[in-house]
Amino acid sequence: MLDEKKTAAFQVRMRPSVKAAAEKAAADESRSLASLMEYLLIEHLKAKGYLK
Repeated sequence: MLDEKKTAAFQVRMRPSVKAAAEKAAADESRSLASLMEYLLIEHLKAKGYLK
């Protein structure tokens, strides 16, 4: 079982306009960009049945 207290890093490339929109959304929610990306990915994976 994975130790959920640790984090794994990965690099992602995206269009500058997408990054700018994500940074604005993160700021509006008082989150870091990394925190927003993790939240959105978790929600997507839950919706698709990959995470509980």
